[in-house]
Amino acid sequence: MPPVFLKHPFMSQHAIDACDDNAMVRAMLAFELALAEVQEASGAVPNGVSQKIRSQLESATFNVADIAEGISSGGNVAIPFVKQSRALLADDIKRYWHQGATSQDVIDSALMLLLKPRLAALDKLLLRCRSAATALMDAHIDTPMVGRTLMQQALPITFGVKVAHWAVGLEQARRRLSSVELPVQFGGAVGVHSGWDTLGLEWMDALAERLGLAAPVLPWHTDRYPIHTLGTALDAVAGAADKIALDVSLLTQTEVGEVAEPSAPGMGESSSMPHKRNPVRSALIRSAARQVHGHTSVLLNATAQPHERGLGEWHAEWAPLTESVLLVEGALEQVAVLLEGLEVNHANMQHNLAATGGGIMAEPVARLLTPQLGADKAKAVSAAAAETARQEARPYSDVLADHSDVKGSVDTDALRKACDPALYLGSSAAQVMRAKKWLKAK
Repeated sequence: MPPVFLKHPFMSQHAIDACDDNAMVRAMLAFELALAEVQEASGAVPNGVSQKIRSQLESATFNVADIAEGISSGGNVAIPFVKQSRALLADDIKRYWHQGATSQDVIDSALMLLLKPRLAALDKLLLRCRSAATALMDAHIDTPMVGRTLMQQALPITFGVKVAHWAVGLEQARRRLSSVELPVQFGGAVGVHSGWDTLGLEWMDALAERLGLAAPVLPWHTDRYPIHTLGTALDAVAGAADKIALDVSLLTQTEVGEVAEPSAPGMGESSSMPHKRNPVRSALIRSAARQVHGHTSVLLNATAQPHERGLGEWHAEWAPLTESVLLVEGALEQVAVLLEGLEVNHANMQHNLAATGGGIMAEPVARLLTPQLGADKAKAVSAAAAETARQEARPYSDVLADHSDVKGSVDTDALRKACDPALYLGSSAAQVMRAKKWLKAK
């Protein structure tokens, strides 16, 4: 793994601590203890044995370094873990440890247990982001700003509707992620509970209930739909967060200055240019998102796995899946702070609306002039007047009012309204209200 200071800044620090090596050992132990208990309940393990196993292992100290060293010979962490934990048991109960299971059962189930609280944390963060976005939508439902297409000024919108799109993107991803099931894994060597017949399926369902995981239709050793679903859902959250960070970083540019990231001591400072206030939170979000996108491609390429056990494909999932969760959680922590403290500069939004000398309103002006001048001439007049207004630093409506083809033929008040960006916002406000209603629906 890269040095901590290269990898961890993009991840949730709390999540890193909750997903360390010891946490993986605890998750694997939880699976094995639950397995012994459900097997005892069915009579496959003598009464009292599962409690003896629990008492001997629950307080045991595992040598994580030795487990890590043993991975190279077995190919996965479950093999040295099972070996070390069995060695800690009394001789008369060793035979009941890991009974009917295979290493993939241990690791897949442990990963699901490890990630379950992280998904709950992601949902909480996404709800926090939704709340912050809703507050911004309310505050700026009527705040006009330039709408931009192909990175150029287009027509006016409101800042409220821009935030509404951010909020809907995050909420769509939240609802998708919240529908993802984390299933237990239990199939034995080749996925058919060899030697246990129908007891295997009963144990699988009982394990799911005991561990708080979903019960799959069948063991999913090489049916990687659960991983595909989770990975792509995480990628959708990353994409929604990336969209917000991209828009914010563009709006914070010195020449634009319509918003600024929340200020904090030392936040955004440059190592060599004291005047700079860099959009660092946006940079962290965007970097995390790109890493998630890369991890997702690995998960997608590992979806098809051979026969009854993958050869490298399954192994390739572990790091990308867990790192994606840590990265998404880290990104959302930044998004929440960003939305909660975003500084909105109304004056610069007004200034930028006037940057084209009124040209941004050429389209509604052409529409107003068309009945009198015809479509082609109306378009030419409106564009020429915009250029004159820009060059002479005169109000667009004044230039139009003095134009020979316009003077006396168009109502002055109607012309003034056609040149006012605040009066040409389309369904911006209605979209904000519609988005708020949808956001509250779940």
